[in-house]
Amino acid sequence: MSVLVGKHTKLVVQGITGSEGTFHTLRDRDYGTEVVAGVTPGKGGQDLEGIRVFDTVVDAVRETGANTSMIFVPPRAAAEAILEAADAEIGLVVCITEGIPVKDMAEVHAYLRGTDTMLVGPNCPGVISPGLANVGIIPGEVCRQGRVGFVSRSGTLVYQIVHELSSAGIGQSTCIGMGGDPVHGIGFIEALGLFQDDPDTDLMIMTGEIGGDDEERAAAFIAGHVTKPVVAYIAGFEAPPGKRMGHAGAIVTGSAGTAAAKAEALEAVGVQVARTPSQVAHLVAERLS
Repeated sequence: MSVLVGKHTKLVVQGITGSEGTFHTLRDRDYGTEVVAGVTPGKGGQDLEGIRVFDTVVDAVRETGANTSMIFVPPRAAAEAILEAADAEIGLVVCITEGIPVKDMAEVHAYLRGTDTMLVGPNCPGVISPGLANVGIIPGEVCRQGRVGFVSRSGTLVYQIVHELSSAGIGQSTCIGMGGDPVHGIGFIEALGLFQDDPDTDLMIMTGEIGGDDEERAAAFIAGHVTKPVVAYIAGFEAPPGKRMGHAGAIVTGSAGTAAAKAEALEAVGVQVARTPSQVAHLVAERLS
């Protein structure tokens, strides 16, 4: 079993005819994802290597039964693309686009609360359930099918840590790159809840970074709702005090939002916190042994 994406995924790609959209769509299809349609306004009726292109998401859903969207639309139009997917009753939207204005995403966030659409991103690498489906830009070749769930604010850390897990023989059930923007879709709490309920996930990994309070809120959620073991890594232990670094959401105020404060909150509820990315695989191996 997997969470969010799997063999049930029927993918429509918004912005499929752009260079990035085309490249990653074909990579995801080659991985085994069922790509059923693409959407580029004004290019409906075209064909991209056997994938039908439609003018609207509604048309694509009606004709193909698409239930998941991946967005490569430019920043100025990406928020509207998310809303279009929600209006077409797409269940999962994965927005890869970065640079979307915070105001636009705040409006999207408020709108989605009244729908059944779940958003991953924006400014994220997407979601992969190894061996089943890849919706995004995570390189499938570094992943290995298994029973560890992984959620990360950093895309780069997804690639590094997953590679080290796979090299150590530790497979993943699903890897979620949630993105590091201040206003985003699914976060640690939602992802941990999905993994907690997944009978094929035995252990969870979360990787965060300095700034914001996502990790502290995750610690409170773990204390009350998570019974499976959790291993974490927080990027930024060596960040100079008072220095803004990393994603747009990485804003530290006083002692709040520092790597040390986040690690303390997580360790207080039984989470093992690695001090380097390479230590994560070792901690996971110890917990699984």
